[in-house]
Amino acid sequence: MSLTLQLGIIVGYLLLALAVGLVAYRLTDRTAEDFYLASRTFGTIVLLFTTFATLLSAFTFFAGPNIAYQQGPEWILVMGLMDGLIFAILWYVIGYKQWLLGRAYGYVTLGEMLGDRFASRRLRGLVAGVSLLWLFPYVMLQQVGAGTALQALTDGAVPYAVGAGLITAFMILYVVIAGMRGIAWTDTLQGVFMLITTWVALLWVLAAVGGPTAATSTLADTDATATFLSLGSAYYTPQWMLSTAITIGFGVAMFPQVNQRFFAAGSKTVFKRSFALWPILCVLLFVPSFMLGVWARGLEVTIPAGDNVLPAVLAEYTPIWFAALVIAGAMAAMMSSSDSMLLSGSSYFTRDLYRPFIDQQLAARREDMLARVGVVIFATAAFAASLWNPATLFELGDAAFSGFAQLALPVLVALYWRRTTRAGITAGIAVSQAFYLSSLFLAVVPAAYLGWTSGIVGMGLGLVVTVVVSLLTSPAADERRAIYFDGLSAD
Repeated sequence: MSLTLQLGIIVGYLLLALAVGLVAYRLTDRTAEDFYLASRTFGTIVLLFTTFATLLSAFTFFAGPNIAYQQGPEWILVMGLMDGLIFAILWYVIGYKQWLLGRAYGYVTLGEMLGDRFASRRLRGLVAGVSLLWLFPYVMLQQVGAGTALQALTDGAVPYAVGAGLITAFMILYVVIAGMRGIAWTDTLQGVFMLITTWVALLWVLAAVGGPTAATSTLADTDATATFLSLGSAYYTPQWMLSTAITIGFGVAMFPQVNQRFFAAGSKTVFKRSFALWPILCVLLFVPSFMLGVWARGLEVTIPAGDNVLPAVLAEYTPIWFAALVIAGAMAAMMSSSDSMLLSGSSYFTRDLYRPFIDQQLAARREDMLARVGVVIFATAAFAASLWNPATLFELGDAAFSGFAQLALPVLVALYWRRTTRAGITAGIAVSQAFYLSSLFLAVVPAAYLGWTSGIVGMGLGLVVTVVVSLLTSPAADERRAIYFDGLSAD
């Protein structure tokens, strides 16, 4: 009976999200701008929560508590405070300029925006190719998280492959029918739902163990070396914490599913309110979820090797129906991340790769069909890779964040420095990406330098190359240097 109840709650929640998508489908215009950006009409609440829910992934709900369980509560400083503030600043510095440009010239993707300014389809294709490359492991991250969560919650009755397959099937179906409008609506629902259930879960567990004082006391008793609760450790070095917070914050700003939302805001006021509220939302979610991981270290909860902390804690201290409800919400949040990624990925493929390189006269109906076929192929390939499961959730997420972060500084320079040239930004992106990929796959390139991760070293390299090459080269005759600076207005 308990297994039936668990699966019923999880499937029921996903079906509810699908129903919202069906309603949105009936209201969606058959235009690319409406399908990808909901006709640029998002208000503050929808923009804030669709961005929030898009980032509520397996990295948040499973990798985050796992790291806090293994290494200590400083993870709250890295992901909850530092990263929240960094991305809030970038939301305005990068996002507002993108919104102005998208409003003026109708851009749908980052590649379109850069390709038009520098008159380069190769740059446009490079940005799209890099983005699709790093989207792949992050889509995998959601599938791995769903598979392991369901397997743990049901004590193995639902195998890993079935859980991963379930979320893959739902997200394919959802993206194909819903578009950005439906995704944004369900994102808002799921963001609010996860905030509430995460806090209820924290309070429920604390009530069961005697409150926060008792939980901390038990944890201190198990910390024989008195290092777990002390600030700083061999793991949380200042260099590692800064590297991780910066690469995550800058990487988030370049995630296609996040970056495209910069184009979708309805007004300047929406932007101001949204980025101001962002750090508050981060703290409200990350503190309870990560503290559950921290306190679990001192509780009598068995965490099998390779399993996630959060499902095990919920299964131990909360009723079956509530644990299933939280996991259902987490899976829906993972679906929110995945469906947004697949929607953005399809736009990058059709508008930045297929259209400029294969069919410049691509008809709207054919583009629509290609986008949907691309979603199916991409999601299925990621699912197949997730069955191999070559890395931990944190490793998958960290690789994707750092990979996207390599794009951020060349893009930022181009947005605000008129002297940036086509050769400069292309070289900056290519060199930083090559360096970071080499650090992942070639032993001769270290993963860290004096404690700083290769991700942040690659970012610095990309910045230097962009500036130096731009200074050494002349702008191409067909570059449109003025469009990023002249005549932009929010009115």
